[in-house]
Amino acid sequence: MSALWHMLQATPLLWLSVTLLVFEAADRISKRTNRHPLCHPVLTATPVVIGVVLLTRTPYPVYAQNTAVLTFLLGPATVGLAVPLWRSRALIRRAAGPLLLALFAGSLTSIVSVTGIVWAFGGTAQIIATVAPRSVTTPVAMALASQLGGIPALAAVVVLIAGVFGAMIATPLLTLLRIQDFRVRGFATGVAAHGVGMARAFQVSELGGTFAGVGMALNAAMTALLLTLWAVL
Repeated sequence: MSALWHMLQATPLLWLSVTLLVFEAADRISKRTNRHPLCHPVLTATPVVIGVVLLTRTPYPVYAQNTAVLTFLLGPATVGLAVPLWRSRALIRRAAGPLLLALFAGSLTSIVSVTGIVWAFGGTAQIIATVAPRSVTTPVAMALASQLGGIPALAAVVVLIAGVFGAMIATPLLTLLRIQDFRVRGFATGVAAHGVGMARAFQVSELGGTFAGVGMALNAAMTALLLTLWAVL
């Protein structure tokens, strides 16, 4: 029995299937609760997968290797987001001025707020550098954290938490603030919660998801620029 389990652990389909089944179950729960913020699929599926990996005493490198295809597919999925962006290019172009102002304000606020809080609680320079790029996509955040002297692996965790939390509160918060324009809602969500927020924005509105994609992409560039200037100065 032990030999059979070890053989199954080495089979890529095992952990790939476990991950997909858990996420599918989490997504069904999210749909049944009418996409309640606390039932976000990433929020509910992640602890379950972690629990299964720990209970089976599977080394993380084995899990990561067997699910590498999902990481690879992030590339084509990201490229595919260009389709709705291209369809709405005229609308995006007309809103370029306000979007750039909102982008600068959002990027700067994200950096200053998180680094200020960590500094106020006595965080070291290394931890401050790690959390500074928390509102951009994981690859960009890890690269920026490394450049600033932070911890790339921890930066990835911070980014995930920021994305899930942002996706959870974005819709109810923006509704509470009576912001009805899906362009504004989507862009704000993309700037604050990167890819996870963008996925949530697409669930609410294709237009909102499109502007969330714009916000996510531009915020990565703006954050990189601001943090590079911070490192130089």
